[in-house]
Amino acid sequence: MIELVIPQRRRDLGGFEVGRVLPIAARRMVGPFIFFDHMGPVDFPAGIPRTVDVRPHPHIGLATITYLFAGEIMHRDSLATEQAIRPGEVNWMSAGRGITHSERFERARREGGHTDGIQAWVALPLEEEESEPDFVHVAGPAIPRGEDEGVSWRLVAGALAGERSPVPVASPLFYLHWEMRSGARAVLPAEYPERAAYVARGRVGIDGKEIGAGEMVVLAAGRAVQFEAIEPSAVMLLGGEPVGPRFIEWNFVSSSRERIEQAKADWRAGRMKLPDLDNGEFIPLPGEPGAPPNPMS
Repeated sequence: MIELVIPQRRRDLGGFEVGRVLPIAARRMVGPFIFFDHMGPVDFPAGIPRTVDVRPHPHIGLATITYLFAGEIMHRDSLATEQAIRPGEVNWMSAGRGITHSERFERARREGGHTDGIQAWVALPLEEEESEPDFVHVAGPAIPRGEDEGVSWRLVAGALAGERSPVPVASPLFYLHWEMRSGARAVLPAEYPERAAYVARGRVGIDGKEIGAGEMVVLAAGRAVQFEAIEPSAVMLLGGEPVGPRFIEWNFVSSSRERIEQAKADWRAGRMKLPDLDNGEFIPLPGEPGAPPNPMS
């Protein structure tokens, strides 16, 4: 039932840490999900420097999905979007042929506060890799939700068990948030060929094995899987239909290595538009002066 357990690897992005889960050599993707970071959890004091912000950077060939448990992040992009995201809301940004954006902790800078959330990347299907970039914000009340026997759930994106999120995904997938009371049980149906679960907080039991905070389990296909909360727990469940192999380098995802090289050249040469409200700041390519200490940021 459990194919693989993936512990997060802590990464310093130059001002705060993330727990990186996907990709790893043993598992590049789960369905179309190709990247999965747990941002924080971190307590920011008021007055944090601007170096904590994630400066403007580019993407191609993917959609980013940002989902917060706590805190607030300000998103700005090259489409002239400026949108704060708060807990329970969804920011879905489809890069297509190319987009740039920043993520800034402006409220925390003013007030201090706790920040905790997930950023995932979804590889776009082949026919959408060079589509026009787009950004959609979905407010919390629009996200399907429910509660049953100690488990509250929110279907962040995609479709599962007869429910469908309004987030405009490009291929068959699901992305689900469970909040489980101690002792509660829940079942993940066998609707998709590739599925995984990430424990963001707490501990759960799956098939006689305990999975703790910061661990992702990749699940075998074809069987419903029962989870039991050993203590109060937050679990993110994800997966879908595979979209085929992808190359990933820095913030670029593509079915073509040559397309990634073109994107790198475009970024290096300043041919990708920056967000208008970010005063010309940008993150250089890895290895160049001013680049962050870890790639994929």
